[in-house]
Amino acid sequence: MTSTRVARLPRDQRRSQLLDAAAEVFTTKGFHAAAMDDIAEIAGVSKPVLYQHFSSKLELYVDLVDQSCERLLSIIRAALSTTEVNRDRVVATMGGFYHFVNEQRADFRLVFESDLTSEPAVRDRLNRVNDDIAEAVAQVIAEDTELSHERAKLLAISLTGVAQVSARYWAAGSDEISLDEAIELVSRLVWRGIRGFPRTTPPHAPDSATQS
Repeated sequence: MTSTRVARLPRDQRRSQLLDAAAEVFTTKGFHAAAMDDIAEIAGVSKPVLYQHFSSKLELYVDLVDQSCERLLSIIRAALSTTEVNRDRVVATMGGFYHFVNEQRADFRLVFESDLTSEPAVRDRLNRVNDDIAEAVAQVIAEDTELSHERAKLLAISLTGVAQVSARYWAAGSDEISLDEAIELVSRLVWRGIRGFPRTTPPHAPDSATQS
């Protein structure tokens, strides 16, 4: 009887390979139906090798959720920093959510369609990323409008809620509406609301003490 030797990889590369395999299995089967055997098979490793890196299926899943949440947060922070023109900033932020849903299907399902939200470790991470995104948006709103943090945060949660819910609806099969049109429609709706809170100072306004 011959055994197949698994090529040795640096630990970080092996973990990345295993996480990729787990993402494929979890997004195809869901957490509860997935098995460690399935993940090991997709990764081309033995189960003992898999358990050397992850002690349980839940640990694998939580690590994947962490990665997906970080990607989404990075996308939204980048969108907010692309411009200081607020209408363009709204379009970039809405577009960030829609592109995340459209292009990163595994991440989208882990963050927005998890079948494990009753698990505290997963629920806490999803709540945290939603709060982090809302905080990033609230900071921009507060700086522009001089609203209090709590008022800016309420607006930010409302804006991100629109983005998430509409992007999920669009991804579920709205074939009649293209990605670009969906972003434009929702951005127009959001902009018509948020422009009711005009910025109090123009971008890069000079310090009054330096003006002649």
